[in-house]
Amino acid sequence: MSLHILKTSQKLPIDINTAWEFLSSPGNLEKITPPNMSFKITSGHSEGDKMYQGMVISYIVKPYPILPLQWVTEITHVNEPHYFVDEQRFGPYSFWHHKHFLKEIDGGVLMEDTVHYKIPMGIIGDIANAIMIKSQLKSIFEFRHEELERIFGKWPGQDVSLSLHSV
Repeated sequence: MSLHILKTSQKLPIDINTAWEFLSSPGNLEKITPPNMSFKITSGHSEGDKMYQGMVISYIVKPYPILPLQWVTEITHVNEPHYFVDEQRFGPYSFWHHKHFLKEIDGGVLMEDTVHYKIPMGIIGDIANAIMIKSQLKSIFEFRHEELERIFGKWPGQDVSLSLHSV
């Protein structure tokens, strides 16, 4: 029933082109998704492939150990190296719109994500979001934050910046 919003930000000590190179390759999604989710791309995209507007990516993900889900997203907007948008075409959400922004800052790059999502099943979906989905999404983005720091280095003094709220 409600539209939910997840916002994250992270600073990395790399240049915008290095950030874009990594984040715009669908083959790198598995590297920044928690291993317990068994994320696998099924559309044949691999490391080194570059995204483009209109690209369709299909994958299987297990948000819970016995629940494999097919998910299909389309890259709907690309403005290299500043932002891209992916939208769910088929999957677990009744609505999923994910904006990825990159901005050059002194000493590195600022990554910001905004996800608008809606859970199916009305009030039951809102309750499921409050009980488990919201916290699971937060933990996925926290894992991503940690993995990007492991790959590219940590920004001095940075904490994870996540906010979740509904509109």
